[in-house]
Amino acid sequence: MTSGTAIGRMFQLLTLALITLLAGCATQAPSQNEDRQFGDWRSQKASLEALDTWTAAGKVGIRTPDDSQSANLDWTQQAQRYRISVSGPWGTGRNTLEGDARQVTLTNGEGTFQADTPEELMAQQMGWALPLSSLDYWVRALPDPRGPHRMSEDDVGFPATLDQAGWHIEYRDWIQADRLWLPRRMVMTYDDIRTTLVINRWQPGQAELP
Repeated sequence: MTSGTAIGRMFQLLTLALITLLAGCATQAPSQNEDRQFGDWRSQKASLEALDTWTAAGKVGIRTPDDSQSANLDWTQQAQRYRISVSGPWGTGRNTLEGDARQVTLTNGEGTFQADTPEELMAQQMGWALPLSSLDYWVRALPDPRGPHRMSEDDVGFPATLDQAGWHIEYRDWIQADRLWLPRRMVMTYDDIRTTLVINRWQPGQAELP
């Protein structure tokens, strides 16, 4: 059995690099699914591929066979620079992941930890790693172009599922921001880890980093 401490540590690192709102835990924005039209995805795909700056806020959580937790998420992305802050119920206060193409830093109540990539940071802290560098693609409903993938579409031509690097991702809900349709609710599964990300506020093209 995985200990509660190990689960908490797993949760912090997984969420900081991305990732489940336990349904009903977030203040939900009105769904706009009914407004999507066939052809909208194709017409905006190039804009999503070019989008590299945003601010997003919502809820994130994780469920394993042994435990489930959730937390608040604030994500600022500016090209290759990012800052992801998570605050949740596990009692360690705010956890902040900051990084760029050269290194990543995790700061929380236990100290500051550095590595070259989010995956390396996970390996240092947990002894194993997941492909978290792909998340900035997945959150835009795009596959990471550096690896093979499979995708399916819903009845209006938007991504319904994405399978890549061992993850199965379902796009459950969408929200429109600055004339772009962006994922509002994603359910992500990796082996027996189930994560969900709910983004209630998207601000494409807006980001402030020091």
